[in-house]
Amino acid sequence: MQYSREVEEMFCVKKGAKHDPAPIPEEGKWVKAKEIKDISGLTHGVGWCAPQQGACKLTLNIKEGVIQEALVETLGCSGMTHSAAMAAEILPGKTILEALNSDLVCDAINTAMRELFLQIVYGRSQSAFSEDGLVIGAAMEDLGKGLRSQIGTMYGTLKKGPRYLEMAEGYVLGIGLDEGGEIIGYKFVNLGKMMDAIKKGVDPKEAYEKNIGTYGRFNEAATVLDPRKQ
Repeated sequence: MQYSREVEEMFCVKKGAKHDPAPIPEEGKWVKAKEIKDISGLTHGVGWCAPQQGACKLTLNIKEGVIQEALVETLGCSGMTHSAAMAAEILPGKTILEALNSDLVCDAINTAMRELFLQIVYGRSQSAFSEDGLVIGAAMEDLGKGLRSQIGTMYGTLKKGPRYLEMAEGYVLGIGLDEGGEIIGYKFVNLGKMMDAIKKGVDPKEAYEKNIGTYGRFNEAATVLDPRKQ
């Protein structure tokens, strides 16, 4: 290390108080993080691209600074799905500092990585108070049965009102209206469960019918609309 002549000629003053980093909660322990390997936990980050056309939710399970598990979910841009496919290969095995400085193919995923980094280095994680953290596979469990992202898709206009297209329960087949024309429930098909049944050999028509459900007071509806056509 090189010093300027002015610094070299200065009188040496000893450092007094020792200010350690504040401890942060990690996997059931309080840790004074000084190096990347001191960081562990499962947490999320949400990012967006410059034109804000698409967004990404990134979930990483990190052990001793190294990414062991990555879940990349994207929304709003078809090209992002291919970027996510590449990011899912790139991320596991990298330290969080490497990942922060890696091109994850899409601005939204890069931004999500930045936001996730800020979360976890300050001790904000889902596993902060879970002894030994969450198992590898916990990120996938976030998807639920059928392993599909929790996506809500709604549309509305001033002239014609709202349409529910996709809910947490599944693909919306119909919205139920009361006599006043207000939504009181909806009918849906759980695509994840339906596809699981088909893969097991169940007839597609039977699998479809068995995985239809309703929410709210749909069965009391005076009118039922197909939200994609009516």
